[in-house]
Amino acid sequence: MIRKIKILLILLFVAYGAIADNIHFTMEGPDAVAVGDQFRLSFTLNESGSDLQLPDLSNFDLLMGPSTSQSSSFQMINGKTTQSTSFSYIFILRAKKEGKFTIRPASIKVNGKTYESNSLDIQVVKGQPQQQQSSSQSSAGQQGNQAQDAVPTGNISKDNLFVHLSLDKTNVSKGEQIRATVKLYLSQNVPLNGFDEVKLPSYEGFWTKEIDVPQQVNFTREVYNGKIYQVGILKKTILFPQQTGNIKIDPFEITCLVRQKVHQQQGFFDDFFDNYRVVKAKVVSDPVTVNVKDLPNQPANFSGAVGNFNFTGTLDKTDVKSNEAVTLKLTVTGSGNLALINPPKVDLPQDFEAYEPKTTEHTVANDNGLSGSVAFEYLFIPRFAGNFTIPAIDFVFFNPSTRQYETRSTKPFQLNVQKGSDDQNASVVNSYSKEDVKVIGKDIRFIKQNKAELKPKGSSFYGTLGFYSVYVLSMLGFIAVYVVNRKRIIENANIALVRNKKANKVAFKRLKEAAFHMKNNHSEQFYESVIKALWGYLSDKLSIPVADLNRDRASSSLLQRGIDQETVNELMKLIDDCEFARFAPAAFSGTMKEMYDGAAKVMGIFEKQIK
Repeated sequence: MIRKIKILLILLFVAYGAIADNIHFTMEGPDAVAVGDQFRLSFTLNESGSDLQLPDLSNFDLLMGPSTSQSSSFQMINGKTTQSTSFSYIFILRAKKEGKFTIRPASIKVNGKTYESNSLDIQVVKGQPQQQQSSSQSSAGQQGNQAQDAVPTGNISKDNLFVHLSLDKTNVSKGEQIRATVKLYLSQNVPLNGFDEVKLPSYEGFWTKEIDVPQQVNFTREVYNGKIYQVGILKKTILFPQQTGNIKIDPFEITCLVRQKVHQQQGFFDDFFDNYRVVKAKVVSDPVTVNVKDLPNQPANFSGAVGNFNFTGTLDKTDVKSNEAVTLKLTVTGSGNLALINPPKVDLPQDFEAYEPKTTEHTVANDNGLSGSVAFEYLFIPRFAGNFTIPAIDFVFFNPSTRQYETRSTKPFQLNVQKGSDDQNASVVNSYSKEDVKVIGKDIRFIKQNKAELKPKGSSFYGTLGFYSVYVLSMLGFIAVYVVNRKRIIENANIALVRNKKANKVAFKRLKEAAFHMKNNHSEQFYESVIKALWGYLSDKLSIPVADLNRDRASSSLLQRGIDQETVNELMKLIDDCEFARFAPAAFSGTMKEMYDGAAKVMGIFEKQIK
């Protein structure tokens, strides 16, 4: 009995310790404020506490506090009810001087035990004259006049509203990933009402992968050049440079709708009612240049991979029968240009029948870059029995961190192939020798049982009319084959002509993929397939590489080929609508069916007029 009481006491002590360790005491506040700004510093505790000890706040004026509050929440899951309670202590502070200050942890007692909160870093920047004056006024009407003076009528200062395209690095190697972020900076006294027109950078010379960002722009406070702004992320993209040298990224352009107060002294009631109007403010980011270095001397088995990767390989089976399919799966995992990696070279035994590898890609694009895996599946069929060895497979990639080529290798694969039931070729080869064939050749031949056509002795086909007819027809056939083959060789040598002829086939193959996405209501993949089909078709039809193709060059080339201006404008509208649908859905009002029909119609017109 005493032993049971001891065990119960131990369990209660452990449970009490677990509850005590589950106490959370946190401090929260803004990351940045201006001199003279008031802000809230809050402490949250999930248990009832006492004796709150504040840290040193001498760099700030304590205006009010603490203001305490308590909140409770109940939750029922699978019939089990849980309750949580939160206690808050709120203080109102005001920044006194510029600088970056660290508020050390506060402490509080819970059941006789002292707990500390986290620390908090706050950057205090120089206050704006309008804000300082506004905070010193107590009249609501005077505050409205200050807001009116802060925003010039019909014109927004670049200090109050601008867009910035930033790269995490500007000196890279070819194929190394770069994260590009487009941010909108908005002064606190500029009320944003929405967006109108958006012109995205073309990122010529790069292979791109979009990072998903919320369609609703979320603004946070950020200090830029010593001033506090409301900052919203408009777009994130991962770039992979495909050429060397200095690559210039075009500016990002966006038209913002800004709500401005209009003060007109036209009547008595104008002093009591505010008049507003919405003005357009076009902001353009500064162009950015990236310096791309070429890769060092590439090894013979380099597959184009740039990043940091691991490499594994597996056989789906090691004991098979002849003429039975085997799959070798090679998997590359890591971070880098996964989508641009070529299948590694595999040296299979000579008697194996091999097929083109199948590539499967699973990647995720986020703030850490493009990561995931890409798998290559090699299907082959051993035709004869025996024990075979597939040599170790090397995967060579360039690591930008070390600026060196690194090699990852699999182990050799052993394959035991047994004789299959349909392995007839193997049995014939192994059961007869050359001497056997000679003996068979001297054996008795079968008597011909069908009617044989007899001819007079000494007669010959040579010199007859049929002989000369066959001779002439053979010569004509040879000449025809030679001319056709010669024409085909000349046409194949003209790469531009070959691409021109295949442009329609390739484009409609991509449109077929877009139709699949439209049927499944995958809007993002649909618009991406359509834009790739349009640019790919123009590249093949106009014999212009995709990296060198832009709107102006495409328009001028189409007009030179005799395409009317209306059709060219329709094409450019399709491209614009695609871009809006992908990156600014709120500004696009069309449907996927209209986009698909328009693309098919335009390519049909081009196919008839461009030869």
